[in-house]
Amino acid sequence: MKPDLGIKTENREKVIEILTKVLADANVLYIKLRKFHWNISGDNFMEYHLLFEEQYSALEEKIDDIAERISTIGGIAIGTTKEFGKYTRLEQNPGEIPAPKEMVKILVKDHESIIKALRKDIAEIEDNLNDVGSADFLTGLIQEHEKMSWKLRRYFRE
Repeated sequence: MKPDLGIKTENREKVIEILTKVLADANVLYIKLRKFHWNISGDNFMEYHLLFEEQYSALEEKIDDIAERISTIGGIAIGTTKEFGKYTRLEQNPGEIPAPKEMVKILVKDHESIIKALRKDIAEIEDNLNDVGSADFLTGLIQEHEKMSWKLRRYFRE
């Protein structure tokens, strides 16, 4: 049974497309955080190791929330690395293990890219697709990514 949530079917389908990109971005960032967590070495190993773990653990919960939001409005959540690669808006760097500070810079860039994309997604969903529930949900995600990027940026002097 399709949900009757006061959103036109075509609008709901467009929201699902947007949320699918959000889900892909979150999963690609999650995988990158795990990769960096596993491969960090050098000075401050444990500090970075724990920081990356903290972030991927928080992101793991949000990934579940995004997938459930897709299901809530009548969509089917993607779930393979091939699909994540197809829909993500983030850059991927297979085979590369950057130095610790470079890892942090890459993660900051990814969080900030997600934040910028979410701002556009929210405007589209709220203004054009009439889904304030999904817009509000994405606003909460922005706040999470802002906090994570802030923690990472603190490793650099301004």
